Amino acid sequence: MIHTEKEYNAIVERMEELLQNPDNIENQDSKGYVELNLLSDLVADYEERNYPIKKPSLVEVIKLRMAEMGLNQKRLSELLGVSTSRVSEYLTGKSEPPLNVARDISKKLSIDASIVLGV
Repeated sequence: MIHTEKEYNAIVERMEELLQNPDNIENQDSKGYVELNLLSDLVADYEERNYPIKKPSLVEVIKLRMAEMGLNQKRLSELLGVSTSRVSEYLTGKSEPPLNVARDISKKLSIDASIVLGV
Protein backbone atom coordinates (compact mmCIF):
# COMPACT_ATOMS: atom_id res chain seq x y z
CA MET A 1 0.00 0.00 0.00
CA ILE A 2 1.27 3.47 -0.87
CA HIS A 3 1.11 5.86 2.09
CA THR A 4 2.69 9.11 0.94
CA GLU A 5 2.87 11.31 -2.13
CA LYS A 6 6.64 10.75 -2.16
CA GLU A 7 6.15 6.98 -2.39
CA TYR A 8 3.53 7.49 -5.07
CA ASN A 9 5.85 9.65 -7.18
CA ALA A 10 8.73 7.18 -6.84
CA ILE A 11 6.53 4.29 -7.93
CA VAL A 12 5.12 6.22 -10.89
CA GLU A 13 8.68 7.04 -11.94
CA ARG A 14 9.63 3.34 -11.70
CA MET A 15 6.59 2.42 -13.79
CA GLU A 16 7.67 4.88 -16.46
CA GLU A 17 11.09 3.19 -16.54
CA LEU A 18 9.46 -0.23 -16.88
CA LEU A 19 7.19 0.99 -19.67
CA GLN A 20 10.25 1.85 -21.78
CA ASN A 21 10.83 -1.88 -22.39
CA PRO A 22 8.05 -3.45 -24.53
CA ASP A 23 8.92 -6.84 -23.06
CA ASN A 24 7.63 -5.62 -19.69
CA ILE A 25 4.26 -4.95 -21.30
CA GLU A 26 3.87 -7.98 -23.57
CA ASN A 27 5.80 -10.88 -22.01
CA GLN A 28 3.96 -12.29 -19.01
CA ASP A 29 7.03 -14.29 -18.02
CA SER A 30 9.16 -11.16 -17.77
CA LYS A 31 10.19 -10.01 -14.29
CA GLY A 32 9.39 -6.43 -15.37
CA TYR A 33 5.88 -7.49 -16.44
CA VAL A 34 5.09 -8.80 -12.97
CA GLU A 35 6.62 -5.75 -11.28
CA LEU A 36 4.74 -3.37 -13.58
CA ASN A 37 1.42 -5.04 -12.85
CA LEU A 38 1.97 -5.01 -9.09
CA LEU A 39 3.01 -1.35 -9.12
CA SER A 40 0.11 -0.34 -11.34
CA ASP A 41 -2.33 -1.96 -8.89
CA LEU A 42 -0.74 -0.04 -6.01
CA VAL A 43 -0.94 3.23 -7.95
CA ALA A 44 -4.56 2.61 -8.94
CA ASP A 45 -5.53 1.99 -5.30
CA TYR A 46 -3.69 5.12 -4.15
CA GLU A 47 -5.29 7.27 -6.85
CA GLU A 48 -8.77 5.99 -6.04
CA ARG A 49 -8.27 6.97 -2.39
CA ASN A 50 -6.52 10.31 -2.94
CA TYR A 51 -7.69 11.53 -6.35
CA PRO A 52 -11.25 10.29 -6.74
CA ILE A 53 -12.96 11.17 -9.98
CA LYS A 54 -16.31 12.75 -9.29
CA LYS A 55 -19.25 12.27 -11.56
CA PRO A 56 -19.80 15.13 -13.97
CA SER A 57 -22.80 17.35 -13.38
CA LEU A 58 -25.67 17.42 -15.84
CA VAL A 59 -24.76 21.01 -16.76
CA GLU A 60 -21.17 19.98 -17.59
CA VAL A 61 -22.32 17.05 -19.71
CA ILE A 62 -24.93 19.09 -21.60
CA LYS A 63 -22.37 21.81 -22.37
CA LEU A 64 -19.89 19.20 -23.57
CA ARG A 65 -22.48 17.51 -25.76
CA MET A 66 -23.59 20.88 -27.15
CA ALA A 67 -19.99 21.60 -28.16
CA GLU A 68 -19.60 18.15 -29.71
CA MET A 69 -22.83 18.53 -31.67
CA GLY A 70 -22.24 22.17 -32.61
CA LEU A 71 -25.40 23.33 -30.82
CA ASN A 72 -26.06 26.74 -29.36
CA GLN A 73 -28.76 27.45 -26.75
CA LYS A 74 -31.31 28.40 -29.38
CA ARG A 75 -30.80 25.21 -31.37
CA LEU A 76 -30.86 23.13 -28.17
CA SER A 77 -34.13 24.74 -27.13
CA GLU A 78 -35.63 23.83 -30.51
CA LEU A 79 -34.35 20.27 -30.23
CA LEU A 80 -35.85 19.87 -26.75
CA GLY A 81 -39.05 21.82 -27.46
CA VAL A 82 -38.53 24.31 -24.63
CA SER A 83 -37.83 28.04 -24.54
CA THR A 84 -34.30 29.42 -24.74
CA SER A 85 -34.78 30.97 -21.30
CA ARG A 86 -35.63 27.53 -19.90
CA VAL A 87 -32.48 26.07 -21.49
CA SER A 88 -30.53 28.93 -19.94
CA GLU A 89 -31.94 28.00 -16.52
CA TYR A 90 -30.85 24.38 -17.03
CA LEU A 91 -27.35 25.44 -18.11
CA THR A 92 -26.85 27.77 -15.15
CA GLY A 93 -28.20 25.25 -12.67
CA LYS A 94 -31.08 27.53 -11.64
CA SER A 95 -33.60 24.82 -12.40
CA GLU A 96 -33.69 21.14 -13.25
CA PRO A 97 -35.53 19.77 -16.24
CA PRO A 98 -38.84 18.01 -15.61
CA LEU A 99 -38.99 14.29 -16.36
CA ASN A 100 -40.26 14.65 -19.94
CA VAL A 101 -37.46 17.10 -20.81
CA ALA A 102 -34.91 14.97 -18.95
CA ARG A 103 -35.98 12.02 -21.09
CA ASP A 104 -35.47 14.10 -24.25
CA ILE A 105 -32.07 15.29 -23.03
CA SER A 106 -31.04 11.69 -22.47
CA LYS A 107 -32.30 10.46 -25.84
CA LYS A 108 -31.60 13.40 -28.13
CA LEU A 109 -28.20 14.26 -26.69
CA SER A 110 -27.21 10.63 -25.98
CA ILE A 111 -26.52 11.33 -22.32
CA ASP A 112 -26.77 8.44 -19.90
CA ALA A 113 -30.02 8.57 -17.95
CA SER A 114 -28.21 8.17 -14.62
CA ILE A 115 -26.40 11.47 -15.26
CA VAL A 116 -29.58 13.23 -16.31
CA LEU A 117 -31.41 11.98 -13.23
CA GLY A 118 -28.44 12.58 -10.93
CA VAL A 119 -28.23 9.02 -9.63
